[in-house]
Amino acid sequence: MSTMEKTREAIVPVALNGGMVTSGFRTALFEAAARRGTSVNEFVLRAAAEKLHDGGERFSGVFHPGDMTGSAR
Repeated sequence: MSTMEKTREAIVPVALNGGMVTSGFRTALFEAAARRGTSVNEFVLRAAAEKLHDGGERFSGVFHPGDMTGSAR
């Protein structure tokens, strides 16, 4: 068993409900996700991960080594 396999954390769902935005924001969000070829959920989670990472948080996640290159840390 590799070191990577030994250190994996449990995968758990994230349910985000009740968010209300303007129609313009929603359109921009869906268009940005489409340009990247991702789901809106993945786009939002990656944006949150970048903000957490830039704020100094350390975490494992659905990301691969190198995904966060180019951010502040």
